[in-house]
Amino acid sequence: MQENRKRGIIIDCDPGHDDAMAILWALASSNLEIKAVTTVAGNQTIEKVTNNAIRVLTKAKQLHIPVAVGAKEPLIRKLVIGGELVHGESGLEGPVLPENGFAPVEISALKLMEKILEESEEKITLVGIGPLTNIAQLLITRPELKQKIEEIYIMGGGTIGNWTPAAEYNIFADPEAAKVVFNSELPIVMAGLDVTQKAYITREENEILRAQGNEMSIFVAELIDYFSRYHYEVEGFPGCTLHDPCAIAALVHPELFESVQCNVDVEVTGELTRGMTVVDTVDYQKKLFGKKVVRNTKFLTGVHREEFVKTFFEAMKRLG
Repeated sequence: MQENRKRGIIIDCDPGHDDAMAILWALASSNLEIKAVTTVAGNQTIEKVTNNAIRVLTKAKQLHIPVAVGAKEPLIRKLVIGGELVHGESGLEGPVLPENGFAPVEISALKLMEKILEESEEKITLVGIGPLTNIAQLLITRPELKQKIEEIYIMGGGTIGNWTPAAEYNIFADPEAAKVVFNSELPIVMAGLDVTQKAYITREENEILRAQGNEMSIFVAELIDYFSRYHYEVEGFPGCTLHDPCAIAALVHPELFESVQCNVDVEVTGELTRGMTVVDTVDYQKKLFGKKVVRNTKFLTGVHREEFVKTFFEAMKRLG
């Protein structure tokens, strides 16, 4: 991304500790302008995740960014709450957060996204770091607005799962919505578990973040204190994985990542594979059957972890 360009983005999310950190990283970037934060039920109910989004923006003293309430359930399925074990009862347990500094806007997330796209003179980038219900609704109901969307950055999916053996939670929660997005013919950058599980912060590194001493660095270190317990105790990882921040990092620091352009689609009917992202890095349909392959996704495969951590810490220090 050109250094002198300020890209307009809409963050569609379900905060969530890592959603909160993604929002903060976007706020710290001089290359981004958050046009809105829209919420979707996922890690917790729509009421809780909306409250969390507002409290994070209040903590960051960013009261001017509109927050809109989005889908309270998937397109056609019942909501499966994903974050109680990981994120706690509120969806954002751990650090003390301020009371809400403002209220959500009166229009829905879908209507706010439509309004921003309609009124913007430049294309807008969508960052989907929760279930993709809101974005799918936009693409289904207002397909003519696709021309106003520059790219879609997604945290979700992968060749492995974390909710089932085959599926990552954000895609599992609303696979039909994800299928709409991946088949939208829009440019997609996908930060799935293949890369996000490599983008971790160790306990020792978290103390370096805390020692930076500014309010937001300490706040994020406290988020990691709580969030990391699941990664250590349940998943057995060497650190706290920053899933959602990878989507923002890929947008502002693409040099931190390795990737391959390939076709990605979503399984919606499989008994054991519902929500699986089928990642074809080999072009099987073309090689075996001569069919046309649409390489619809920039699939992130690796991250320069130490530089990722350093860059994240620098961003949190700037917020001070």
